[in-house]
Amino acid sequence: MALREKDNAIAITGLVILTLIWSYSWIAMKQVTHYIGAFDFTAMRCVFSAIMLLLVLYIRERAMGRKIRFTPFRYTLGIAVLQTCGMVGLAQWALVSGGAGKVAILSYTMPFWVVIMAAVLLGERMRRLQYAAISVAGAGLLCVIQPWTLDFASMKSAFLAVASGISWGASAIVAKKLYSRYPQVDLLSLTTWQMVYAAIIMTVVALLVPQRTIDWQPYVFWALSYSAILATAVAWSLWLFVLRKLPAGIASLSTLAVPVCGVLFSWWLLGEEPGSTETAGIVMIVLALAVISIKRPKKTA
Repeated sequence: MALREKDNAIAITGLVILTLIWSYSWIAMKQVTHYIGAFDFTAMRCVFSAIMLLLVLYIRERAMGRKIRFTPFRYTLGIAVLQTCGMVGLAQWALVSGGAGKVAILSYTMPFWVVIMAAVLLGERMRRLQYAAISVAGAGLLCVIQPWTLDFASMKSAFLAVASGISWGASAIVAKKLYSRYPQVDLLSLTTWQMVYAAIIMTVVALLVPQRTIDWQPYVFWALSYSAILATAVAWSLWLFVLRKLPAGIASLSTLAVPVCGVLFSWWLLGEEPGSTETAGIVMIVLALAVISIKRPKKTA
């Protein structure tokens, strides 16, 4: 029991650090779009993260007298495509024409999609309260997106941000299936190999899709370092660790602090002040997702 409480305390501490890292990363991701294309930046972010993780993995395995081992390919590739390429790549694309705070909120609707996909794909029954929460969250999404006021560029950004959240939610389902089938899978190896696969995929995408010419300003290198080291390699390792140690609902609920802080950061640093309708939508989404993520207590005999 004491060991479990210690693991939970470590996981919760990881969530706090994760919140700080990912909250500010939306500012860096938005600002860097002035100098580099979304796919070029995402590809370089993944490549540098993969190189760093491979180096760390090699050093650890050599110190323990072991060879580098692969993780289950199908699941690892699925996490790479949905979590890194899907969530990160689509969010970065959305930031080209969308505000950092709005994109953060829409991307972090992930728990909303997890509940729906778990019901559809895994046969998990939804509670009455969750049905009501989903309806409220849907109304909140409309308030945040406000499709009746958007031009094409803004609508495209909102669509990509929502798709980012859906992709992230799907990756959580894949990760949970992986952990249930391979409970002893090594966390560092999983993080490393999914990043390697994502780096290969995003590099191909960046080479094929026409983008703006890169303006090699100092901010590009700073944003790349922050995104590759902290927001990608370190943060995704923390996320997979937290997802493994804590119930998915608690992990998802705790990450709701990230988009809220992202909105506050974008308001403070970028002057993106949310309007009354958007603010109401943000509150509705956060409250609804909090209800969705609450785990029903088990009945005692």
